[in-house]
Amino acid sequence: MQNFYLTIVLSPLLGAIIAGFFGRILGRSAVHTVTILGVLISTVLSLMVFNHHVLQDNIAFNQNLYTWMQIGGLNMSVGFLVDNLTSVMLVVVSFVSLMVHIYTIGYMNHDKDYTKFFSYISLFTFSMFMLVMSNNFMQLFFGWEAVGLVSYLLIGFWHHKESAVEASLKAFLVNRVGDFGFLLGIGLVLAFGGSLDYIETFASLNSAANPTLWGMDLITVICLLLFVGAMGKSAQVPLHVWLPGSMEGPTPISALIHAATMVTAGIFMVSRMSPLFEMSDVALTVVMIVGAITALFMGLLGIVQNDIKRVVAYSTLSQLGYMTVALGVSAYSVAIFHLMTHAFFKALLFLGAGSVIVAMHHEQDIRQMGGLKKHMPITYWTSLIGTLALIGFPGFAGFYSKDMIIEAVHFSQLPYSNWVYYAVLFGVFITAFYSLRMFFLVFHGKSRVKHENAQHLRESPLSITFPLVMLAIPSAVIGYLTIEPMLFKGWLDEAVTVAQGHVSMVELKQHFHGALGMISHAIQTAPFWMMLAGIATAWVFSLYKTQWADWMQATFKRTNYVLKSLYGFDRLNEIVFVNGVKKLGNILWKVSDSTLIDSIVVNGSAKLVVFIGAIIRPIQTGYIYHYAFFMIFSLLVILTWALFMGNRPLLTF
Repeated sequence: MQNFYLTIVLSPLLGAIIAGFFGRILGRSAVHTVTILGVLISTVLSLMVFNHHVLQDNIAFNQNLYTWMQIGGLNMSVGFLVDNLTSVMLVVVSFVSLMVHIYTIGYMNHDKDYTKFFSYISLFTFSMFMLVMSNNFMQLFFGWEAVGLVSYLLIGFWHHKESAVEASLKAFLVNRVGDFGFLLGIGLVLAFGGSLDYIETFASLNSAANPTLWGMDLITVICLLLFVGAMGKSAQVPLHVWLPGSMEGPTPISALIHAATMVTAGIFMVSRMSPLFEMSDVALTVVMIVGAITALFMGLLGIVQNDIKRVVAYSTLSQLGYMTVALGVSAYSVAIFHLMTHAFFKALLFLGAGSVIVAMHHEQDIRQMGGLKKHMPITYWTSLIGTLALIGFPGFAGFYSKDMIIEAVHFSQLPYSNWVYYAVLFGVFITAFYSLRMFFLVFHGKSRVKHENAQHLRESPLSITFPLVMLAIPSAVIGYLTIEPMLFKGWLDEAVTVAQGHVSMVELKQHFHGALGMISHAIQTAPFWMMLAGIATAWVFSLYKTQWADWMQATFKRTNYVLKSLYGFDRLNEIVFVNGVKKLGNILWKVSDSTLIDSIVVNGSAKLVVFIGAIIRPIQTGYIYHYAFFMIFSLLVILTWALFMGNRPLLTF
């Protein structure tokens, strides 16, 4: 089995190496063929792993491949842990990545760095495989940092654009903040658990009797530090500011980052660490509250966005908040289920947005679109499926996972869970409003397309529409097909830990009475009516009474300003951190460089030598009787010193 799993991991890496080092020699066709073949092999093998682990024996594979480093009694190994949780992640990452690779053929066709882009996205896939298949914290951290590095390269891929360079640097720096907390958490795990292996660590910390760190509960400190890492990778408030900026990268990487790779790493990590998080209600409460704030307030920002990719980006932030809320109420299985369904329809929405951008000659303002339905029927229908899945329309993928999260919060007994319930409930209305607003403005109503773009409007080529169709299928049916086995039959129960008294799948199953029961139950619940209200509101403001939208902006200027300014997070970061670091640097430069080093150490030592030289210089006359006088005088000083010091030696060692 080792070779089997190694093939999954190494196939994209091999494609990345070939494309990166030999791309210009082999040519474009050979490069995209090799990289797509590598990811296709991983996809097929991932489906086989899913069938083997989930559908057949349900036995986890946990084995080290080799020892990377040994320090005393600490072994740092590279190994794989493949269980039901890993199997689901492998299928999601590999399939979405495969669709993005195919899509890239059409989208990046005219880019001069075509082969380099394929190398990067294959390397991204390899990094994510290493992360989700790891069985220890060292390998987890390797994959964690690798996806961060490649995301930096991809967000700033069009480095001729200053905005892309700034966005990539912003993503890199913000993730360093999260990774610092993550690394501290891993350090505490090693210090108190004595191992970096997952199983050994969980057993060690579970058996410890109320461990503390400086008077604080050790497990709580570890979990909060690990969650800081998750906040950075999965873009939770206040470390969310990098994700909207990632839209500066090409659309294929926007889909890959937002749907199946980097942003899902934090959700996966917390689910994997469930044995630790279940030992701290404080940590779970913090996770739940942070997720609720992100889900609600980032969704509100989607309302005022006019860039088609940024609307979808803020949708990602909001949906990641929903997943984080599920983690906070111990519904890890539901969080992973929503991660899976979200990956398909969010990739679909991003790639659909990219299809529109290509047709519009890279126009991204939805106010300059309208009436595209008749020109782009495939993009229209697939985008409609993705939108319905996102808003949780009954029967589509997002409906099952989002409703499960809301009900899991409703069952939770954690502090502030009532407030969180209303936050995620109102988030349903917001999601439906901004999603349908974008959909109506792009595909319906009167055409607002500029004349030069309208002349060439047509459906995208097959390399773009084929991935859209392939992603639309799971976006429509994957929720209905998998909710019974994944959640109600407990596929993920063996891979996560839920403490006694926390939300269990048994309660949720009894409440919903299966997948079909959820649809019939939906019309009796608040989320369904909140969704319909959001659709109706979007229709009124986007198509029926468009002037009302202008009136709302004029009437609620302060609210609109707050939303347009993104709650001031970027401004705050600029004032406190960017300008603050500059001022601190200037102070340190003046104190250390200018004063301490230049004035005192360098120039001061020179002045001291000059001063001493000025004293000694008159003595050096060249006359022998002057030298004899100073010798006799020095001898008298030494003898006087010896007389008063008694028998004590002049020098001691």
